[in-house]
Amino acid sequence: MSAASPESPTAQADSAVMIPAELLALGMGALADRMGIALTEASPRRVTATMPVQGNTQPFGLLHGGASAVLAETVGSIAAALHAGPDRTAVGVDLSCTHHRALREGVVTGTAVPLVAGRTVATYDIRIVHDSGALVCTARLTCLLRDRSGADS
Repeated sequence: MSAASPESPTAQADSAVMIPAELLALGMGALADRMGIALTEASPRRVTATMPVQGNTQPFGLLHGGASAVLAETVGSIAAALHAGPDRTAVGVDLSCTHHRALREGVVTGTAVPLVAGRTVATYDIRIVHDSGALVCTARLTCLLRDRSGADS
């Protein structure tokens, strides 16, 4: 994620996109960091992040389907958490990915938008595209929204 002061109400990733400071303070998590996922836009209505193909390939040199799934779950989970609010948590319960194109290089961008944003369940449509504009993967993530006190049970 882009560097920003946690004291500011939002931090700017680029000239047009604002990311909530509390989200920046949390970080992306070890797996997303290891994969080079960078958040570029974050709101309850749309979350976008990029990921390099290089370093996220399977033995044949192609973008690993699991890497696309990680990107999809990352953007969808962030969107669900933002929708849930600070006193609630989002727990992924179903992820489905369809892979449309093989890639050997470049950057992919994942964008999550809500299909259903309810009180207890949120489902996101996620599109992953190559920097050429080609559709790489479509995914759907469903999260259960729970009060933080009951999140571990």
